[in-house]
Amino acid sequence: MDKKKFIDSINNKLKLIRIENNYSQEKMSEIVGISKKTLIEIEKGRSSLTWAGAVCIATLFEHSEIIQMTFGGDVNEVIKTVAFTHYEPSLPKTLGGKVWWRQFREFNGYKIQQNILSHHYRILDEEDRKICSSFELDEIELRFKEITNN
Repeated sequence: MDKKKFIDSINNKLKLIRIENNYSQEKMSEIVGISKKTLIEIEKGRSSLTWAGAVCIATLFEHSEIIQMTFGGDVNEVIKTVAFTHYEPSLPKTLGGKVWWRQFREFNGYKIQQNILSHHYRILDEEDRKICSSFELDEIELRFKEITNN
């Protein structure tokens, strides 16, 4: 996924997110900081959000079922993975991939998992703490080899 695909995903779901939250077009445009006319144009597919606008909506509505089903869990992780070339968060322990993840590889307790919706990869340590994430499998496999000495 790149910035354009992320923006397109938000553009395509914007109306559903608005309806899910029971907002009028006027209220939604006020929340997001765009004109009602621009919102209508985006909802009709005639205009597009910017990267900042898409990030704003994804962040403001991160707990939306629509956002969750589009990006597979933590949308902020997806945003950071798209925005930064080498994103290595120091996040708390995860659930180990019980919901949005499929096991890709495991060695000595370390795991490579792929998100079933956004398709980005991550490496978890023995305690299910996230070490890094990326959309590039080659990058993840290289990091995995460094970590596991395999």
